[in-house]
Amino acid sequence: MRFMSYAAAATLAAAFSVTTAQAADISGAGATFPYPIYAKWADTYKKDTGNGLNYQSIGSGGGIKQIQAKTVTFGATDKPLDEKALNEGGLIQFPMVIGGIVPVINLEGIKPGEIVIDGPTLAKIFMGEIAKWDDPAIKKLNEKVTLPSTAIAVVHRSDGSGTTFNFTNYLVKVSPEWKEKVGSDAAVEWPVGIGAKGNEGVANNVKQTKGAIGYVEYAYAKQNNLTFADMINKDGKRVSPETKSFQTAAATADWKSVSGFALILTDQAGADSWPITAATFILMHKEPADAAASALALKFFDWAYKNGDKAAEELDYIPMPDGVVELVEAEWAKIKDSSGKPLFTAMN
Repeated sequence: MRFMSYAAAATLAAAFSVTTAQAADISGAGATFPYPIYAKWADTYKKDTGNGLNYQSIGSGGGIKQIQAKTVTFGATDKPLDEKALNEGGLIQFPMVIGGIVPVINLEGIKPGEIVIDGPTLAKIFMGEIAKWDDPAIKKLNEKVTLPSTAIAVVHRSDGSGTTFNFTNYLVKVSPEWKEKVGSDAAVEWPVGIGAKGNEGVANNVKQTKGAIGYVEYAYAKQNNLTFADMINKDGKRVSPETKSFQTAAATADWKSVSGFALILTDQAGADSWPITAATFILMHKEPADAAASALALKFFDWAYKNGDKAAEELDYIPMPDGVVELVEAEWAKIKDSSGKPLFTAMN
């Protein structure tokens, strides 16, 4: 099957970690947002090259901590580090894929994409100001849908999360009240709701809780057969989460404009743009303690850029454009061994 259930995904994650840990070829940890595609790539790469990948899907905060502590070869985060943090850590940062973050709900009788939510209403829901599904604000957006008087159960991340960073970054842009009272970060003081670890945990909690609403990377919604909501974007248009709307949001991204490729793609203009679109990033040391392991990791990422587009698209991620890949691989020249020799060149 193209998409996995939550239980199947968890089983795969356990098996994936055990089998590849024995080979111990490449070690990484961090964001849960890209886990489905990293697992897919790793499986194919193992068959193609014999080299394995041990990736711990522990959240962006954990990934940043582990790469800073030099306990993994690479860290993964959906909250990009700024230039100061990169310089202080002796790190480089580059994007791997782009995806969409979607509101997911558990509401009896409601099908995927049947209801629509705008940004201000979403903010009020996650602040606890809208507490029932038949609230007038939701009904006004969904006049043709019969909404039950069911209590809304908010589910959010409990761990340091790049998905949370991008979700709250969007809410800051569309809700002055959210900006003032909650703000945006990988972890925030949530006004209401229950916490769950990882995209996996949020997906599972929403699936098990009647009246729930949460936010996950789109692949998790599909894998777990969750009901998602359409959204009203910056141009005032109703859009569905799909490849086209993610691509439109990312189309005008100027990756040269910021240090460390640290672009935020939320609330982009465009009639077809999905409003909560995000890139996911890799962090590596410029002077790694284990040069051989870092060289292997760069070969994997190069392989993924060159051979992984189809798998990414099948999971509704957006591959990085060729021009961005060229910029990234030029940046890799900064990763060197103890003699000052780059671990990767474009001819590798």
